[in-house]
Amino acid sequence: MSATRKTGAEPAPTEHHAPHHRVHLLSLQGSPGDLVSLPLAFSAPLRPDLIRRAVVSAQAARRQPHGTSLTAGLRHSVEWSGKGKGVSRTPRLMNSMTGAQAPNTVGGRPAHPPRVDTIWTKKINTKERRLAFASALAATREGRLVRARGHRVPDDLHFPVVLDAKVEEILTSAQARDLLTRLKLWADVERAGDGVHLRAGRGRRRGRPRREPRSLLLVTSAPGKARGFRNFPGVDVVWVHRLGAEDLAPGGDAGRLTLYSQAALAALGERGTGGAA
Repeated sequence: MSATRKTGAEPAPTEHHAPHHRVHLLSLQGSPGDLVSLPLAFSAPLRPDLIRRAVVSAQAARRQPHGTSLTAGLRHSVEWSGKGKGVSRTPRLMNSMTGAQAPNTVGGRPAHPPRVDTIWTKKINTKERRLAFASALAATREGRLVRARGHRVPDDLHFPVVLDAKVEEILTSAQARDLLTRLKLWADVERAGDGVHLRAGRGRRRGRPRREPRSLLLVTSAPGKARGFRNFPGVDVVWVHRLGAEDLAPGGDAGRLTLYSQAALAALGERGTGGAA
């Protein structure tokens, strides 16, 4: 058998691309329509570790620096009796045996207080943040993850839910409730409403007395759209260019029930996987 001789440069191997998944476009009546192609980011591999890292990084960036006063626990007139008196070396109030100012005394200074110069932020690489955002998008396509988060969805619903662009014109809560009822998603909003409860601990006296479960997320193509959905418990309406991994995976758990408008899906394809995640 004669060996074939290679002439010229070999063609470069074609780069492997993940397939574009397609989903039916739902009308405001809940009936499926034409198939629309999802952006390539919806085909990204699932990386729960990166999603949690991105969410923790976003939460740490919002943490407010705080610390104690420099004179906390030191506002006492104290004296030390010295060694050899048969008592401990704890500073005591003037003309008294009551200890003060030391960390082991009542009203004394804190031993290791928080400092305002503490760096709370947690850094994450740009490529990791973008991959986490794409992975969080891809997780909204997995029905098993959506149900694992506790969302109440019908068995025949295909994910992600892409709605007609007219959904952004809904400005009243009554219209929004009718739409969610036709889509059989109102039960998930009721689940979030039933789960609202008083927070345990000091958060009640710091302006955050209640905890509220997360329900569905609606992604719009521009700010100020779909205002009728904003008053429901656990429901968030987010502009596509402000969408992040924390919106798609609250608490770092991927698979939030997400509704995209057709215009938002097109804008998401133009945005790609970049941006703040």
